[in-house]
Amino acid sequence: MKELLIESKGIKTDHYYIPPFEVREGDFVFIHLENHIASCDVEEKVIAIFTGKEKNGNVTINKPHTFVKQVRESEFRRRFFPTTVGEYLFRNMKRESKFAKRIYEIDWINKNTQLIRLPGNPRKLISLYSVLSKTNHIIFDLVAQDFEGIEHAAKIVKDEIGGKGSAILVDRCDVLKKFCTQHIRIEWFIDLKEDARKFNF
Repeated sequence: MKELLIESKGIKTDHYYIPPFEVREGDFVFIHLENHIASCDVEEKVIAIFTGKEKNGNVTINKPHTFVKQVRESEFRRRFFPTTVGEYLFRNMKRESKFAKRIYEIDWINKNTQLIRLPGNPRKLISLYSVLSKTNHIIFDLVAQDFEGIEHAAKIVKDEIGGKGSAILVDRCDVLKKFCTQHIRIEWFIDLKEDARKFNF
């Protein structure tokens, strides 16, 4: 049996329940949230737990996973000193990795291209490549991508985790179910038609 990386005996609050599951080498686990604003708080909590930043008594983390963050700049930096692709890669990419120059396979992107010029798909890719240059144990979502970008990113992740890595997808859209080894759907104890922001997740 492959190495156990994460064991969750279930995450339960007064408002939701995420059923038990395990993450082993080679797994691509999909935690399926609801397409509702309440899921934002749950996603933050789940990411904090599985990256090892927050402890939960029902979850054992043998291998913390790294979250693929959205590429963002401060308002000041964006307006007066926009970061270029080359600068971002210099700061975030492991240089000897096969992913170090992969973003340049998109023919209109070069080291002087400003990050603010990148639309959703390549913006996600540059972050994904940076994380994959350092680890093949990741958590990611599908924010700001179209269907083509979603499928492309999923294939990259699937190929890279192979039999040794692992991935946890936390999202509201179920288009990637076909790529996943496990599909874990959140169960809600609240009325999602109400304003979920008033609840303290």
